[in-house]
Amino acid sequence: MTPWTKIPANALGQINALRDSVPVIKTERLILRLPHISDWTVLEPIWTTDRSVHIGGPFTAEDAWLDFNQLVAGWVLRGHGALTICTKDGTVQGMVLLGHEFGDPDPELGWLLTEEAEGHGFAAEAAKGLLPICRQIYGDAFVSYIAEANAPSIRIAEKLDAQKGAPHPRRTDDVVTYRYSTKGDSND
Repeated sequence: MTPWTKIPANALGQINALRDSVPVIKTERLILRLPHISDWTVLEPIWTTDRSVHIGGPFTAEDAWLDFNQLVAGWVLRGHGALTICTKDGTVQGMVLLGHEFGDPDPELGWLLTEEAEGHGFAAEAAKGLLPICRQIYGDAFVSYIAEANAPSIRIAEKLDAQKGAPHPRRTDDVVTYRYSTKGDSND
């Protein structure tokens, strides 16, 4: 752990109070919980390697850290944000989020996985676990923004009954909007 990721002992009570206020979601194989600063060492390569090509990366280490912080800060600013995806043994696999980034017209259900987590169905399971909160907060007014070249994420959105819509109105990099609807939804 680097010095800037150490947590002062006097802050632990406040951190634990915040953690207690954020829902923990349990699925068949996963636990979705508020991110911990110690998750960063596992999650950083999602942003700083070629894995991030579909989200505008690779990012510098500093920009990656700032994006991670933005996703986590959603809990304080909007009452929703990123959750760390862990297997039941506590292994960090990635993140799932309900977020609303600067410039996006709609809030977004999104997922980011570590390389080791790919191909195990964790993103779909985590996103499905977060869907009730998305619907509780926004009804049908949330989307997933997915690069057209990101076939695995498109499959996940379609598995969750999201319908392909228009291109993202403010981006020019072939990002498409996938809209969710409770009408006829068989996933809940």
